[in-house]
Amino acid sequence: MTSTMTMTTISGSSKTPRARVSVFSTGILIIGAIYCLFPVFWVLMAATKDGSELFSTFTLAPSSHLWDNIVELSQYRDGLYWRWMLNTALYAGVGALISTYISAISGYVLAKFTFPGKGMIFKILLMGVLVPGVILAIPQYFLMAQVGLTNSYWAVLLPQIISPYGIYLARIYTAASVPTEVVEAARTEGASEVGIFHRISMPMMLPGLVTIFLFQFVAVWNNFMLPYIMLGSDSLFPITVGLNGLLNQGATVPAMYTLVITGALLSIIPLILLFLALQRFWKVDLAAGAVKA
Repeated sequence: MTSTMTMTTISGSSKTPRARVSVFSTGILIIGAIYCLFPVFWVLMAATKDGSELFSTFTLAPSSHLWDNIVELSQYRDGLYWRWMLNTALYAGVGALISTYISAISGYVLAKFTFPGKGMIFKILLMGVLVPGVILAIPQYFLMAQVGLTNSYWAVLLPQIISPYGIYLARIYTAASVPTEVVEAARTEGASEVGIFHRISMPMMLPGLVTIFLFQFVAVWNNFMLPYIMLGSDSLFPITVGLNGLLNQGATVPAMYTLVITGALLSIIPLILLFLALQRFWKVDLAAGAVKA
């Protein structure tokens, strides 16, 4: 009996540090979640207020003018906001799809082929990951101006279809998820390289490609500097640039602040829906990894 009590005491004392680490980690995650979600909650509360309540009531106190604000935003210049929303969906959707495909095929080549200069190309790629996109905006503007593509949809789409970070992720994921034996077996059976990539490798790379697509989609959706420099017509603006113009008008027309906050709230919804729709691919990938293990 004494030995049993001793073993129980030892077992309990050994679990205590682990439990403390678990509680501490959970607390850190909760604090991080609050830090990230508090601005969204503030925008939601602020979007329910009209212009007179926005600066005169308690910050986190809700009101009942959300629908009125949405209607007013929709009526602004004959629905210009929804034109901005469609433009943003075009830039982010098409740009992310093309960028993901280019990243996939580039990462696949870097992972499964051997050719002169491969190591140097990968090092240059890593250097490109470290270069902020803001630095490239001005040179990209001059390049687009040389070919007459500024103030057009192409001016925003073309510079964003090459993502060094996306190519890097695709290369890492391909090396881990696409067995070289499978590729060699397909070559032995006479399959073409294009067919191997599209029919065999891409399905294996799907969870990684979904991650690349989501990262690129969010990056383009939230991009401000590139379209701000490239575009001059407000009918081509994405949400970020359009709302910035409304915010600047708020200095003389305070009612615009309400429209900006409501527009910011509505712009978050597509990102949330996209994440909820794509997260099942990550769950499938985790389950597959558990089965393989």
